[in-house]
Amino acid sequence: MPSTLRVGTSRGRIEILQTLRSREAVIFTFAFPALLTVLLGTIFDTPVTPGEATTHSQVLAAGMIAYGILSTAFISVGVGIAIDREDGTLLRLRGTPATAGAYFLGKILLVFFATLFEVALLLAVAVALFDLPLPHDAGRWFTFGWLVVLSVVACTLLGIAASTPAPSARSAGAVLNVPVIVLQFTSGIFVHIAALPSAMVNVSALFPVKWMGQGFRSVFLPDALAAEEVAGAWEPGRTALVLGAWCVIGLALSLATFRWTDRR
Repeated sequence: MPSTLRVGTSRGRIEILQTLRSREAVIFTFAFPALLTVLLGTIFDTPVTPGEATTHSQVLAAGMIAYGILSTAFISVGVGIAIDREDGTLLRLRGTPATAGAYFLGKILLVFFATLFEVALLLAVAVALFDLPLPHDAGRWFTFGWLVVLSVVACTLLGIAASTPAPSARSAGAVLNVPVIVLQFTSGIFVHIAALPSAMVNVSALFPVKWMGQGFRSVFLPDALAAEEVAGAWEPGRTALVLGAWCVIGLALSLATFRWTDRR
């Protein structure tokens, strides 16, 4: 029998090709985070502190990478699985060598592919419009790499798990959008984290989005801006630990809740 890795890789290729055939889905997925960055960055294009060269638009652009990954991995994957379950695609896959693990791997590969282009477009817009500085040392790009990997895996697995409680494919988008939008505000993505109440930030610290945003800010912003974070530091070790823990939690939830059919 084919291995889970081989079947999952093949499934990922199919997922990517299906996405590319949907022009509207490609445009929306790749362009929406960049569009939000333009709109919000234009509104909040002021220095973080008087005399500081870094602007709120640059802080926003760095953190918006977290939103792009979350929206693609959590919402798009969750809605896609709800549709696959409702139209019988998952039931047909069950009769093939595709295991649940292979199906999960296919979704993760799809999100990696989408994230590559999505982040590239977002950074191009941020550099062109808001002068976001790109890192010049390999250490920051290495941090960027493991942040993307852990964020994509964690959010995709959570999206798989969240697809099960959705009452139907039609309502899945509305159900999954609620936690995403709430976490963008409470985690310091849409609003500068220094302006948020401490109680709100403490609650959001239990979820991965806050750590994703903080991690990506540490890659693109000056080290002096670490003082604006809750702990007054970038905390890369704790960020990796939290995101790694959510990868494990997401996998456990996905395996426990995943269903091939819509029968409850």
